[in-house]
Amino acid sequence: MMIFAGVLAGGTGTRMGNYTIPKQFLTIADRPIIAHVIDKFIVHNGIDKVIVGVNADWYQYMTDIQEKYYKGMDKLVVVPGGSDRNSTINAIVAKTKEISGSSEDILVTHDAVRPFVTLKMISENIDAAKKYGVCDTVMPATDTIVYSSNGEYITDIPLRSSTYQGQTPQSFNIKLFEEVYSSMTEEELKVVTDACKMFMLRGHKVHLVEGSVSNMKITYPYDYKIAQIMMENPEDDMFTV
Repeated sequence: MMIFAGVLAGGTGTRMGNYTIPKQFLTIADRPIIAHVIDKFIVHNGIDKVIVGVNADWYQYMTDIQEKYYKGMDKLVVVPGGSDRNSTINAIVAKTKEISGSSEDILVTHDAVRPFVTLKMISENIDAAKKYGVCDTVMPATDTIVYSSNGEYITDIPLRSSTYQGQTPQSFNIKLFEEVYSSMTEEELKVVTDACKMFMLRGHKVHLVEGSVSNMKITYPYDYKIAQIMMENPEDDMFTV
């Protein structure tokens, strides 16, 4: 069995405002955000290979980063991603099959713009994926979650004690992912943007792994500013809870 990390870098950062490059390539502490992410999986001794799935238009840019920061390090592989999140995962899965071919391999997928993932989260994802087949990293919701089916008025307010905020990593048995992905219709793939949702639609139970408030996703300029402060103050307790 091999344990793969799949870094999902297919986004182009349209919500980041006037930046000219995708947000995963912006720098924090003199390194691209995606390099901070890759670093966590490179140093984790439970990960055999790190595969980055990147937007085809930015493939050369990513390979330049690979050459600059990871030259000669065969633990890192870069592949062109698909047109959306799940097709990018599928492209990464295809690469794992080239490398290993085992039906028991595990893939730990992670957003390229969550640089504060911890080694503990990665370890717990690996363990849960081995035991349960599929898992998702989540945090208990601190705000009341309001659901609207039409975007105009509230149609449901679920109990906060039963609601969680989804993060990544999301991890699963690769063979199981292939079975689920191949069973999805074109219509389903157009609307289901989350890998764990695919598993749920096919009747699989998704195990919960505890995330962290600090495991934030850099989506907006405000997030980028907060991430810069966090990176400059890594020992501050308020950023490690």
